[in-house]
Amino acid sequence: MNRFRSFVTLFLFSAAANAQQLRPASSATIYHEIAQLRNLTNVLYVAAHPDDENTRLLAYLVNDRHMRTAYLSLTRGDGGQNLLGSEQGAALGLIRTHELIEARKLDGAEQFFTRAVDFGFSKTHEETFRHWRQDVLTGDAVQVIRRFRPDVVICRFPPDTMAGHGQHAASAIIAELAYKAAGDKSKYPEQLRYYGAWQPKRLLFNSFKFGTRSTISEDQFKLQVGQYVPALGMGVGELAGQSRSIHKSQGAGTPSVPGVQTEYFKLVAGDACTTSLFDGIDITWGRVGRADIGDDLARIEQQFSFQRPEASIPALLAVRKKITQVKDEYWRGQKLQEIDKAILHCAGVMAELTTRQPQAVRGETVPFAMRMIARTAASNIVVTGIQWGGSDSTMSLRLAGDTLYTFDHSITIPANAPVTQPYWMERAGTDDAHYYMPADTVAGLPETPNRLYATVKLQVSGEEFSIQVPLSYKKLDPVKGDVVEQLRIVPDGTVAFSNELLIAAPDGSATGAIRVHAYNDIKSAYLSVVSDAVPGALMELQGFSLRKGADTLIPVRIAARKELAGKDHHLVPMLATPNSATLHLVQYDHLPALQYFSNPVATVLQPSWKCTAKKIGYVEGAGDNIPTILRQAGLEVEILKESDFASVQGLMKYDAIITGIRAANAEKRMAQWQPMLLQYAENGGTLVMQYNTLQDLATSKLGPYPFSLSSKRVTEEDAAVTFTAADHRLLTYPNKITTEDMNGWVQERGLYFPAEWDGRYTTIFSMNDQGEQPLAGSTLYAKTGKGHYVYTSLSFSRQLPAGKKGATKLLMNMISVGK
Repeated sequence: MNRFRSFVTLFLFSAAANAQQLRPASSATIYHEIAQLRNLTNVLYVAAHPDDENTRLLAYLVNDRHMRTAYLSLTRGDGGQNLLGSEQGAALGLIRTHELIEARKLDGAEQFFTRAVDFGFSKTHEETFRHWRQDVLTGDAVQVIRRFRPDVVICRFPPDTMAGHGQHAASAIIAELAYKAAGDKSKYPEQLRYYGAWQPKRLLFNSFKFGTRSTISEDQFKLQVGQYVPALGMGVGELAGQSRSIHKSQGAGTPSVPGVQTEYFKLVAGDACTTSLFDGIDITWGRVGRADIGDDLARIEQQFSFQRPEASIPALLAVRKKITQVKDEYWRGQKLQEIDKAILHCAGVMAELTTRQPQAVRGETVPFAMRMIARTAASNIVVTGIQWGGSDSTMSLRLAGDTLYTFDHSITIPANAPVTQPYWMERAGTDDAHYYMPADTVAGLPETPNRLYATVKLQVSGEEFSIQVPLSYKKLDPVKGDVVEQLRIVPDGTVAFSNELLIAAPDGSATGAIRVHAYNDIKSAYLSVVSDAVPGALMELQGFSLRKGADTLIPVRIAARKELAGKDHHLVPMLATPNSATLHLVQYDHLPALQYFSNPVATVLQPSWKCTAKKIGYVEGAGDNIPTILRQAGLEVEILKESDFASVQGLMKYDAIITGIRAANAEKRMAQWQPMLLQYAENGGTLVMQYNTLQDLATSKLGPYPFSLSSKRVTEEDAAVTFTAADHRLLTYPNKITTEDMNGWVQERGLYFPAEWDGRYTTIFSMNDQGEQPLAGSTLYAKTGKGHYVYTSLSFSRQLPAGKKGATKLLMNMISVGK
């Protein structure tokens, strides 16, 4: 029993957030923790993506009803757009994972995931399940249900076209399958070594009205939410707006709406409800035969002093002893976690373990400072020992009220410590539609648990507690103040190509550069470069030294070889040090520093295109890395700034100007710049505009002649393409475009197609997803004055980084149309 209690407490304070130190909570938070202790029930909300969750309902259940609530997102949002930077795919999923974590910190819910990769927009669940393995993702959802043990499961979407997105509908289908399988021991039996089978009481669909789509019916169960919570100083609808607005990478800023609003629910499976989501469920301590514990907690809640929370400690400790005697193993463990947290918060305990360096290598000895404080002497706290990893410090230190204690200690990072990275990105998944998922208790968690910590043993009024304090990096930021982040474990050295896409010379040779960063001194280093097209090393460098903290840029020249002539291939640098890889560090103001690794590789493309434009101006949009690729192809590309728009004449030095994806959404100065860009085209320039969305346009006059945008798209990347103007210059000069150039595209053809357009535009392509009418608006061309205008919704921002040469040829034609 004692070992179990110790494990539960340790898990509680380490799993919530990897760099989160133990901090005193506000009296309002402690009051909520005591109220939640009275409720023996859990609620699981299920949808497909970050920002699909109904934050208003989550905030209500947690903060008004004090119910433990979690959101299961099937994906991490990897297939969406990025308004913040150029990250795509798994890197964007990492950003959105942590946006969800930050959102949950605000609304108080918990977070889980399956291994599903968001492969982009799909229109039907049939299309979605051509990518996703339904049985695998159902198993992931079953494991979350068995782990979290919800009495009520709620879907955001229906399992049909009313969901508005194939992955949305798929989330409802998976939720129902998992609901039915979770209580069956014959289904996914390998999970039973970690969690018992669990059957929720009911599965509900949280119906909605989104624009013209409404699934609401007045005969559905209704719930009033949005109530004002004095402890929050706002209504839960206002808190929900703040929580949802954390999804900054997708521009999901949401108003904080005060007042009570109605949520509707339709029964999908299980027992119906008429008066409460919890009809027929004993959510009190009576469900484990200990109504007396509930009575005790009710008195503690009623007598709680917001001015003196420590006054509740004796009564909470008495309840804690009773909880250790509860026979139900799950609720005993869960409520011990919760009450230990509340007791330490009442005591005002703070503990942090920090160093001044952001990262460390395995085997390195790093100086740390442990700082501890108890805000009140009445809590009677005695520190009895600290386990620093490889050593113990035994003591008997009574913490005086509001007095800071500091312990300096050097800690050696274990030689077997894994590098810091998301567990789902550690290795390749079974295919492009599923991430790697470990078959253990880490599966489904939002992030990799931090295994590096010190254990503090202490007594509160004679009762023993253990807390894990993570090894963290702390710095003073001149703008943010104190910043505490997880200490990142890195390999001795990292290696990466300066550019991951290389354009070969006409003779097949290729040049580039490899950047090596040493996090430790490396003597007699060895570096080789190999290709997947020929055996043996194409380049070797050995016997050189790398100094800790230094960057070394190594030129790479791959000589022309007959085996490589005319072949696209991949180059892989290999640094002879354990786990050398390419390190990526993602940093945004609203998130902690995020680290992940990828295999160091560069794609070498044999150019099969021509381009008559030489100098390109580029207006940056949202998350677009096309300028880098155009430079690799030998073009001179300049990012346009405010000063470049001093006069239209100044723009005429560019052979073509390209606007990045969503430039008219992300760049508010487009309201002033767009008239000048259109005048530039009229005066003889070539303006190529990539797609924009309907949301928050800086200007509605996107072209020289009217056209309107829509949300229409072609999501099937292999959809057939018909050339509607086969002899048009865009398809013939300087490159001949054929249907073969449309093969092998990734994720989608295009998105946010124009819906209607002036007759002076020429359409170039027609395409459609299966079962839908052809769409002609993917690319519009117009002659304007002396120049040329192109509006294209084709997804060049995904195709060019993926090395799709047909898309590159087509874009080269667009910018060359006037030359």
